Amino acid sequence: MSSVLDEVVDGVEPAPGILSVMEATRPAFLLSIDVGTSGVRASLFDEHGAEMSSLGRRRNDGPPSDLGEFDPEALVDEVISTIDDLLASSSADEIQFIAISTFWHSLVGVDAEGSPTTPLLSWADTRAARIAERLRDSFNETEIHARTGCRFHASYWPPKLLWIRSEWPEKFAATRSWLGFGEYLSLRLFGETRASISLASATGLFNQRACEWDWEFIRALDFSSGTFPQIDDETRPRLTARFARRWPALAGAHLAVVAGDGATNNIGAGCSTKDKLALMVGTSGAMRVVFAGDPPDELPSALWSYRASRTRVAIGGALSDGGGLFRWLCESLNLETTDVESQLAALEPDSHGLTILPFWSGERSTGWSPAARGVVFGLKQETQPIEIVRATLEAIAYRFALIYRALERIAPNASVVATGNALRSSPVWIQIIADVLGRPVAVGNAAEASTRGAALLALEAVGKIATIEAVSVSSAEVFDPTVFQPDTVRHDRYREGLARQESLYARLFG
Repeated sequence: MSSVLDEVVDGVEPAPGILSVMEATRPAFLLSIDVGTSGVRASLFDEHGAEMSSLGRRRNDGPPSDLGEFDPEALVDEVISTIDDLLASSSADEIQFIAISTFWHSLVGVDAEGSPTTPLLSWADTRAARIAERLRDSFNETEIHARTGCRFHASYWPPKLLWIRSEWPEKFAATRSWLGFGEYLSLRLFGETRASISLASATGLFNQRACEWDWEFIRALDFSSGTFPQIDDETRPRLTARFARRWPALAGAHLAVVAGDGATNNIGAGCSTKDKLALMVGTSGAMRVVFAGDPPDELPSALWSYRASRTRVAIGGALSDGGGLFRWLCESLNLETTDVESQLAALEPDSHGLTILPFWSGERSTGWSPAARGVVFGLKQETQPIEIVRATLEAIAYRFALIYRALERIAPNASVVATGNALRSSPVWIQIIADVLGRPVAVGNAAEASTRGAALLALEAVGKIATIEAVSVSSAEVFDPTVFQPDTVRHDRYREGLARQESLYARLFG
């Protein structure tokens, strides 16, 4: 099933190279840009939130272990080239606003001139894992989690900054400001380094209720407060003169929103209220709920809590391994030229005798263990490669079941909507997840949910639409009519498989 191998990529259409769809019948109002770990997409929207044209670039996607470091300038160049191509193929004129969606948790240092002092470190960089573990000996993690919404983990800023200070002291000393990629892109395009609430909220150094940096924690870690950008969602800068000349259609446009792609993915998929959970599987995986309001008084230890904006929270769990691991297995087990989907469908649930911990790239939710690694237990001489693949898909589904269990305290009885190219290309995997959860799973229709979500956030912020929900929930193109119903017999078998996985996890990682 080559389509599965070709399409496993976060938030970017499966075809390689440049992809474009044009519908130039209305004036463009807003440009929405989504920068993911696997590619860049830019789309034009009208003032009502309808997409008019879209174009994407996919870079060579690999496993999360290959996505730990990026060249920030190369990423900026990708964004610039994508905008070039979209505007060259469009008759858009006088676009008024720009929205940006990008991956959470990234970190880059810049010097006094704004030049990078470090590579861009993503959530997939795990070199600070031991430092994250040591933080648990120095601080009350429960209190920090309640304030910042983040556990002590290598994906967040506190361990990363401590690691840079220890391993790259000259780079640390040369840094005048710490930025995420969203802020770095804003610096290059708009000449501004202000941090958005959404991106700052996923650093591990942000007070979720005050909507400001957690200065108490920052001081305790002995970081200079002057190296953190001002948090500001109100200022709406315009492009620098250089880019205004390059893109005349954007010369008068204001930056409206910069948000984390997890939140924008939910919103673009029509999951912006407590009654819908978005289950996204691309290179990695996540299950999230986004809703208007404040964080809960008590946050389950399995979950994180960030913000989509000052008025909307995003709560969920994330897996470092998802579609990227599926792809890696098919390549490594020489299944690329076979009909993987049919072979997977032919296997009975939990019939392989294997128990797998799917932590090839480490663990985030639900245990946040710095020591967790991938485990395949129960191999025999007669074990077939396709059985290993099926067992791994089931194992990832078990991790989602644990996240779902924790989310029930936040969003009880919420329906589940599957998003992401890895799931859209594998109905067998969606059925496995429905059977493991014991819940129906609907299929999201929005192929590029993050660009759409950023556009809706921006349109709401500038007052062009009353609420996001009025647009996203009413749009018929957001949801596919297909719903995968769980089978009770298979669900019972999977409950046994989940229990085995939890037992193995407890014995190995406590």
